[in-house]
Amino acid sequence: MSARGWFITLEGGEGTGKSTQAHLLAEHLRARGWYVVETREPGGSPGAEAVRHVLLSGAAEPLGPQVEALLFAAARADHVNSLIAPALAAGRIVVCDRFMDSTRVYQGVVGQVDADLLQGLERVCVRARPDLTLVLDVPPEVGLARAAARGKGAAADRFEKEGLAYHTAVRNAFLAQAAADPERCAVVDATPSAEVVAAEIAALVDGRLAARARAAR
Repeated sequence: MSARGWFITLEGGEGTGKSTQAHLLAEHLRARGWYVVETREPGGSPGAEAVRHVLLSGAAEPLGPQVEALLFAAARADHVNSLIAPALAAGRIVVCDRFMDSTRVYQGVVGQVDADLLQGLERVCVRARPDLTLVLDVPPEVGLARAAARGKGAAADRFEKEGLAYHTAVRNAFLAQAAADPERCAVVDATPSAEVVAAEIAALVDGRLAARARAAR
């Protein structure tokens, strides 16, 4: 790996399997000899994990999507500065479950936070931009059923508790983000089994890494 590592993010709505696939991808890359850092958002650093509780518990929801966007940005700044940027500078591959596209979708498109504000927050807080974003896609009713099964009766978090229309809008927004940035984003059908999806992701990432190596020669 060159002096700068490679930054992979996984995005998508609730129940698309991002956390599972992020871990399986990291294990695949480690088996191929790469140094990999696994992380998540919101969270990934001590300061960001504290903000994660505030966001996912719904404590910030009454303050509106603009304040949620500010809190996500604060968590992201700590996460990038504490973990992601140093790992990339050390030549690591970073695999992150959610990143800036989630804010663009949940607070921006669906929450209707002003695009100029979000772009300004990105300029300040996002020192590391993804090299590859995998958008995991399932119909929202499938994702919500998976999320409910995963929770095993626990209360849904701030975003899982929203209705089908909300999650349909989230799905459409992620697909639009991917279509607008096809060089960075790849849409992955996440409806098959975790093993089938993991194999598709592994092949896609291996291909991108091979192309990167060829370009560097």
